[in-house]
Amino acid sequence: MFETAYIGLGSNLGNSQETIISACKALAQNKHIKLLSTSSLYFSSPMGPKDQPDFVNAVCNISTTLSPNALLEVCQSIEHGFGRERKAERWGPRTLDLDILLYGSQTITTEQLTIPHAGMAQREFVLVPLFEIASDLIMPDGHPIAKWVANCSLEGLSRIR
Repeated sequence: MFETAYIGLGSNLGNSQETIISACKALAQNKHIKLLSTSSLYFSSPMGPKDQPDFVNAVCNISTTLSPNALLEVCQSIEHGFGRERKAERWGPRTLDLDILLYGSQTITTEQLTIPHAGMAQREFVLVPLFEIASDLIMPDGHPIAKWVANCSLEGLSRIR
């Protein structure tokens, strides 16, 4: 059975724009994933330490037969393939970050995975690209995504293409 999911993508090391585009292609190459749409690319200020380059972010919509945990494994494998090193520092620079934002209407809270993605409501670099490709989406709290976007700061976010 197919499930719709949304994946947030981010990068601020190397050629970040090309990395995001290539990561979307890598997702689509998995036989259990169909890439439905991808947002524009956006520059965003770093959330954590400010002494790092701006991020390039996007969101893609997929249809998948993978379970949430199997999808997480695929995402982490793609990150690793792009040179992602997991460090103790949160919100530090990275070659690629893939986050499962939403997986159908499921709510999951485990040590490995939280869906809906924690902090999503305050992250303009997630909400704006998500709104771009799913403007009629109803969020987990029952409100339309437009309300979430209206309540977040757009400071530090700019559309690339």
